[in-house]
Amino acid sequence: MYQQKYLWVCLVSLGFITSTHATTSSPSSEEVTQKETAEVIAADSSSKTKNSRLDALKELKNVKTKDLKVNANATQPDEVKDPLQPLNRQVYAFNDMLDRNIARPLAVQYTKNVPGEVRGSYRQFRKNLGEPWNAINQLIQGRPLRAAKTLGRFSLNTITTLGMADPARRLGLDTEEENFGTTLGYYGVPSGPYVMLPIYGPSTFRDGFGTLVDGQARPQKYILDGNDRLYWSEQVMRGLDTRSQILDVEKVLQGDKYAAIRDIYLQRKNFEIAEKKGLDADSISFVDDETEEFFDDQEEINAPEESKE
Repeated sequence: MYQQKYLWVCLVSLGFITSTHATTSSPSSEEVTQKETAEVIAADSSSKTKNSRLDALKELKNVKTKDLKVNANATQPDEVKDPLQPLNRQVYAFNDMLDRNIARPLAVQYTKNVPGEVRGSYRQFRKNLGEPWNAINQLIQGRPLRAAKTLGRFSLNTITTLGMADPARRLGLDTEEENFGTTLGYYGVPSGPYVMLPIYGPSTFRDGFGTLVDGQARPQKYILDGNDRLYWSEQVMRGLDTRSQILDVEKVLQGDKYAAIRDIYLQRKNFEIAEKKGLDADSISFVDDETEEFFDDQEEINAPEESKE
């Protein structure tokens, strides 16, 4: 008798527990609907992204060889200076996503937690390491006096502060940063169309090639040879420090940020090249197709002058 009662109680208890577990573990119809809606939205977003990428690649078929020979400047129509715009905008969206979620938050924390004096010393140390490459570019540009001045800066700053400060500036030896892309532009090599590189950012065909050359000329590549972890850590720090310097500047960008960044980059690059040739700053802020012949003539008339920072 007791055994039958005990068995019955066990069965009832087991049934109660099972039904309760089923009730608590089974998702409600509302939860299922929300999950399905989220999956549909995610799938739709992914589909739109894929379609936009495909559309961008299809539009590249319309780009002709002559479009790649342009000397891009800010005042040209988009189809002239930026024939790869559909693809460039896709890359920009990717870069912007990385920036919003990774680079910018890290740069903000870097600025908050690292004292300004430390950041300044690190930045100056990196710049000082780049002075010999600046001098080489200046020699290639046919400016030996400027190259001698740059080497003087490097020697003085290295001997006195190991490159962590800039006493040479107080003696009138200002820096003039160089890169191989600018040197090519100095000799009239067309920039090619504007391109947005993944992670790296705005560039042109000419400057992209110049960046590869610059990368081989960095002292860190040889100083840290054999220690890949330390080398790439230093490169990350370099990018983080660079990003921290434009935290305030980015607030100025309004509207179409992609177009603003592109035009600022092209304008600044053309200004740097023309300034090294000794051209009037007022006449080189924006260069259009009609005045390119004027600057070609000026290259032959004006001897390169020592540019001032």
